[in-house]
Order: sequence, then structure tokens, then C-alpha cells
Amino acid sequence: MNECEVLSCATEDFGGAELGDPRRTQRLVSMVATAHRRPAGRVLQVFETSAERQGAYDFLGNSACSAKAVTEALGDSTARRCAEHAEVFISIDGGSLSLVDRTEKKGFGRIGSNKEGGCGLKVVTAFVLDANGTPIGVLDQQWWARPAGRKRHDCHSRSVQQKETKHWLECTHECRRRLAEHASRTRIWFLLDRESDRRHSLEDLRDSGETYVVRSSYNRRLAAVDKRYLLDELHAVASLHEYWLAVTAGPKRTARKARMVVRTTRVAIRLRDRQKRETTPPFEVTVVETREEGTTPPGETPIAWRLLTNYEVATAEDADRVIDAYATRWSIESFHKTWKTGACNVEDAQLRGKEPMVKWATIMAAVAARIERLKVLSRNEPTLPADRELTQYELRALLELKRENKKRTETIPDSVPTLSQAIYWLAELGGYTGKSSGGPPGSITIRRGLDYIAPAAQLLKRLDREGNLR
Repeated sequence: MNECEVLSCATEDFGGAELGDPRRTQRLVSMVATAHRRPAGRVLQVFETSAERQGAYDFLGNSACSAKAVTEALGDSTARRCAEHAEVFISIDGGSLSLVDRTEKKGFGRIGSNKEGGCGLKVVTAFVLDANGTPIGVLDQQWWARPAGRKRHDCHSRSVQQKETKHWLECTHECRRRLAEHASRTRIWFLLDRESDRRHSLEDLRDSGETYVVRSSYNRRLAAVDKRYLLDELHAVASLHEYWLAVTAGPKRTARKARMVVRTTRVAIRLRDRQKRETTPPFEVTVVETREEGTTPPGETPIAWRLLTNYEVATAEDADRVIDAYATRWSIESFHKTWKTGACNVEDAQLRGKEPMVKWATIMAAVAARIERLKVLSRNEPTLPADRELTQYELRALLELKRENKKRTETIPDSVPTLSQAIYWLAELGGYTGKSSGGPPGSITIRRGLDYIAPAAQLLKRLDREGNLR
């Protein structure tokens, strides 16, 4: 990817933004291209000159440049890329940005508990992956500010439009709309965590017809005469098959080989409309459970997923397909870390309003998706040439700086390295040693490496423009 292609990438993501004036769109594209080269949470960290910073602040503060138009442009671009794939996984997850608002005049809301007094914005994000688990991009984001005050306890008497559930439904609806317009032949898998084990969400997924996998949160009552419960029914079923899972050590978790037992059954669940105080028609769904048995250390909780799906499960391979699909959902957790507090540090932003903050966060979401893509591609497709993802100036700066910092036993070739090798060198310049994690480079060291080479890449670009680059 050369410098023109980075600008092309920014244009692809945001060049279609309808902002009322082509100059505003050009400003947005320029800001995104710069953010790709120098990702950071604050505007003054991304842009080098006072003119660039002032232009960025003017754009973010301009009410004519709506946050909705910026989000729409990014979502449409991601949907067009989905058209290149026969099948995509859409991982949807909720979260929040913790932001500073000491004067309480920025239009932010409460996050977390009222006792903690957290301030920021709530968001639901749809993050798209291809069939190999490689990030494609951000398909949609729904933003809102939660009002301050005591927690409401009247949720059963409110309609769905009066609940935060409506933002989840709007997110799935926008995903369907964009893909129907730009990638109508692409098969969709919706992957959702336990927050979506709600009547409105489940019925919406069922009625839309796309394949879905939702992690179950409740031991629901079945629509059987004897009023059995889901867990009782599931554990009465014989195991379909079992496999061994390598579990890494973590907080309150011992490294081990876990014996995972898979069970599946078809059930009809009772869902209640609590607003009308009545039971809705039985909700038929397939349940796939994978649970650790016989290898859980004393005092630890067994590893277990209980998944609700409309995917037809007739064999062990079908059950594994559902489990493997849901396993890719965790990529959105990595995206959130890269976006919020890792490589992009969007929570460091100190903008003075909800609209400017949403616009800036959307720009940085596109940058975070690129970093995640670099990370995953370097692991899953290590032999790709590095110039597929890095600009010509980034690549040359990386090679020159790596030669200056190489080990005595290393030889840095003049040819284009593989993506895996380039990302490893980039992370090394960002402080990666491999000793702390023992794993491959992560988002933070990749971002630090991009920061490290950014001035050299900018200088090479300027020299080339002036005809002084050899």
C-alpha cells in the first residue's frame, strides 16, 4: 500500500460522507489519513501543525458536519467491502467511553453506577469479520447519553422504544439495511453476547431470518406442559461429542487442557411480554452447549458457553460450526481495547461536546479497525507482502529505522518483507520484546511502532514530493 493508497483507504471509508460541502468531506478524509499514520487519543497528538489542529477542531465543532453522516459513511464503506465475501460474521457488543466533564456541560451522561459517578457516552458497535476471523471494519455504531439519576425499576412497564434495548435493535436494523444495499449476496451471521438474551432482541433476530448465535444468560422456562427449565432439558441430553481445549493462565484461571463436552437440543422457550403481562407464542430455538467436565481445578468455575441459534444442527460438525463462529465474537473485545485505551486511546480525548466526541471516536474506530486488521493478518496470513498494508513511506522508514536498531546477528534485506516480519519489526520499535506476554505482537506495541516511524515516513514523503528522495 503506497501513500496514495492510504489516502484512497481514507477516501473509501469517508469519501461518501454527505456533509453539505465537498470541502468538508475533503477535510474529513485528510484527517482520517493523518490519523492512520499517527494514531492517538487527542487531536493535538495526531496533527503536527497548528493549521492542521485548527482545521480538525473546526471540523469537529461544525454543527453542519453531523456525526450521523460520518457514521453512515464508515458503515456504507464497510458494507461494500463485505460484498467481496460469501459470508461475514457481525459481532455486536455494547460498551461505553469514560470521558472527562467536570462542568457537566458537555452533553455526556452517566456510565457505571451512580455511586461511582462515571461520566461518558454509551455505544453499541457492530464489528465485521470475514470467515477467517480477519477484521473487515465497523458496520454501525449507535450512541446515546444515559441520563443521570437513580436507576429506574419500571422497565417491565415501559415499551421497547423507552428502553436502551432500542439501540441494539437499531444497530442490527442498520446492519441489515446497509448489507441489503451494498452486499445483498453475502450471508450474515449475527454474534451477540448475553446482553442480547432478551425477548425483543431474540424475536427480532428470529423474524429477520439471518443466522444468529446468542450466548444464553438465563435458565429459561420451556413451553412444555410440565414446565421444565432449559438447563434440566439440556443436561438430560447425551453428549454429542467432546474435545480438548488449551486454556491459558489468567486471573483466577489455571493453565490446563480442558475436556469440553458438547450437547445440543431443540427446545421451545417461554418468553413473556411483561408490559402486557402475557406469554408470547413459544420461541423455538436450537441450543448448543460446550462445557468443561472433569478437568476444572478446585475453586474455579468450569468453562462453559450455552448458545442459542437458528443454525440447523444435525451433526457434531454443525455444533462445532456454531461454537467456532461464536468464538470469533471475541475480536470485538480486542477492537474495544485497541480503540478505547490501547493503541488509539480515544478515552483521552477532551472535546467539548457529544457531537464532536462522536465524530472523533468514529474516526478513531476506523483507525483501530486497521490496527486490528494488521495484527490479525500478520498472524493468519504471515506470508502476505508488507506493502499490501503499509504505505511505501511507512515501509521504507521501517526498514531504515530497523537497520539503525538491529541486533548484531540480524540482516535487514532491501526487498519487501512479509507482513508478519514487518509487523514484528514495527512492534520491536514500539517496545515489544515478547517476554511479558510470550505471544505475538499486540495492538499497543504496533501503535507505538507506527508512532515511532511516523516522522521518518512524513519526511520521506516530503523529500519525494520535492524530488530529493533517492
